Amino acid sequence: MSPDSPYRDEHESGAAKPRRQLYGRAKGKALRPAQSQRVAEMLPRIQIDLERLKAGPAALFPAAPKRCVLEIGFGGGEHLAAMARKEPDSGFLGVEPFLNGVAKLLGQVEADQIENLRLLRGDGREVLSRLPDASLDAVYLLYPDPWPKRRQRKRRIVDPAFVAELARVIRPGGEFRFASDIDDYVGWTLARVLPNPDFQWLAREAADWRDPWAGWHRTRYEEKAIREGRVPSYLRFRRSGA
Repeated sequence: MSPDSPYRDEHESGAAKPRRQLYGRAKGKALRPAQSQRVAEMLPRIQIDLERLKAGPAALFPAAPKRCVLEIGFGGGEHLAAMARKEPDSGFLGVEPFLNGVAKLLGQVEADQIENLRLLRGDGREVLSRLPDASLDAVYLLYPDPWPKRRQRKRRIVDPAFVAELARVIRPGGEFRFASDIDDYVGWTLARVLPNPDFQWLAREAADWRDPWAGWHRTRYEEKAIREGRVPSYLRFRRSGA
């Protein structure tokens, strides 16, 4: 994360301190030559320009998109690429700190000639902080690192400041969508989103959070979780004011 990030951590006392570190691995095994070439040549061409982003996400695309959608922490990019292919008239932004995940998605972009996708290797909160108010139609946060140990939970991206930024950048009627196979993180997220009056949880019955939403594209991480017996939950929150 950039040193001037506005995001802050919660203390048990309720006070706050600057949060200036992006946790987790930055890269894994060495990239193959073709992957390295894509990172060197393709990524600069479709990289999110944070300065241009201040004018709105539509400014990153040659034609005005029908919708603008952000996925934070896209992993290998399966879900993000599927959305971009399905909606060629919309603009999609993806942020991922893990180099190998970025390289994997670039392979899909090249193979499928996806043109409505802009990427950043970094922290999604940097993108949120530069977006104008009410400039996104949806934000996805799918299977974020759960940081399961109690002493690690302050590292979780979902906190009241993050939720407040989502409320600022998502237009009225837009949605924040969250998925996880870790029950504790699902409850953690509900406990931090529901107190914000700008969001309405759309669930009315158990199937609404146990079944994925329409158009869901399963990721490799989710396939692994299901094989290992973990049950995913899918949360949808609508930005009020529509």
